Amino acid sequence: MRRITIIFLFISMVSLGQNMDKHQWKNRVLLVYTDNINSEDFKNQTLILEEHEKELLERKLLVYRFSKDIYNFNFEKNWKTSNSLYKKYVHNLKNFKVLLIGLDGGIKLTQNSVLKSDKLFTIIDGMPIRKRELKNKN
Repeated sequence: MRRITIIFLFISMVSLGQNMDKHQWKNRVLLVYTDNINSEDFKNQTLILEEHEKELLERKLLVYRFSKDIYNFNFEKNWKTSNSLYKKYVHNLKNFKVLLIGLDGGIKLTQNSVLKSDKLFTIIDGMPIRKRELKNKN
């Protein structure tokens, strides 16, 4: 019985760790996948995003970096174990992938190369909800 309880708690924690539904209507999400966390594309994408922390925050954009069995949220130092992002979002044999998920939970962009900050912010700023946010801010 004790084993079942421990297994249940572990599965619950792992599945809650990256449940994208919890972000719907609160945050946009950028998913950055790599098959090798030491790859140049992955390192470059991370640097680009870290350099624009203020702009990410302004746009309510959270970042999940992940590989097959691990993930990292908003550039935390520690990696957590889970393959749920991989199972849900990686459906090809590419070694690098970036996905942008809007406030509505829909995928707004998928690409297999490093996403430049100007392209990312142009896409987000062109979204109807973001335009409303900017209008209400002014």
